[in-house]
Amino acid sequence: MRTLATMLILVAVSLSGEERKGLHFTFIDTEGGQATLVVTPAGESLLIDAGWPTRDGRDSSRIVAAAKKVGLTRIDYLLVTHYHLDHVGGVPELAAKFPVGTLIDHGANLEKTPPVTRLEEAYQKVVAAGAKRISVKPGDVLPLKGIRVEVVTASGERVPKALKGGGQKNPLCASAQKKADDPSENARSIGILLTYGKFRFVDLGDLTWNKELEIACPENLIGPVDLYLTTHHGLDQSNAPQIVHSLKPRVAVMNNGAKKGGSPAAWQVVSSSPGLEDLWQLHYSVAGGEKANVAAERIANPEEKCQGFGLEVTAQKDRTIEVTNQRNGARKSYKP
Repeated sequence: MRTLATMLILVAVSLSGEERKGLHFTFIDTEGGQATLVVTPAGESLLIDAGWPTRDGRDSSRIVAAAKKVGLTRIDYLLVTHYHLDHVGGVPELAAKFPVGTLIDHGANLEKTPPVTRLEEAYQKVVAAGAKRISVKPGDVLPLKGIRVEVVTASGERVPKALKGGGQKNPLCASAQKKADDPSENARSIGILLTYGKFRFVDLGDLTWNKELEIACPENLIGPVDLYLTTHHGLDQSNAPQIVHSLKPRVAVMNNGAKKGGSPAAWQVVSSSPGLEDLWQLHYSVAGGEKANVAAERIANPEEKCQGFGLEVTAQKDRTIEVTNQRNGARKSYKP
């Protein structure tokens, strides 16, 4: 019969093992779309976007494979940053293959172009089939255990004041120049800050330039982060230096495709960010060529016609980060 002391030791070992497991990300290749799978130490899952709709179900199949690889039997929360094909398109296909518990969005779609409208209708069918739905606004906190996921932007609005860790005056704002306003769904993207202990990750969806400036100037409302998913696939319609350089990410991941995203100008902004230790890419950027791509070992898919390799990241509460390239097994750790 086990003594109380023995049982307490077993519990402590179990908890320390869970803590070592940390927070897990899989940046799934959807060839220029987004699908980021987050699994908490408690085993809850958050999928941010579901890639493109395809006749062969390519992206939804890749998501299901990634989910099963980390032991999931369902997606607890599926957050749709905005109603564009490369983000919401795979939702109906995924829901037909794998259980989805709750859909999270920014509310009604306000971009009434036919492709977006059709996808919104398909999205509503997933809700009708039994998934719950939550529409969020800036300042909301998602109901996940063990991590804190705060909504920074949604439906064209932003948090009214700086988040904990933010509020620093941004000297880069003096040189900020706006671009033409973006009336599309991109500007309405849900942006989130995920915190796990001292570790911080930010994903702003496809938020465009002027909206980035609203959360970066005159002060950075988010503050420094450890891991940054480059906004809008690394396009220069986004990735204003005022936001990227004030976030000061230690590690960045670019979810570009071979011919989508990875713009040389945006690549230069990210790669020159103060304090950046490494940038990793889901694809080699054809537009980037020799001058605007990282070393091959940090690119998941170096060929234009890829095999769907992704990038995996494990983060600890103390801000330790480990990145693994699924293609070649290249792995690198970043200490706080």
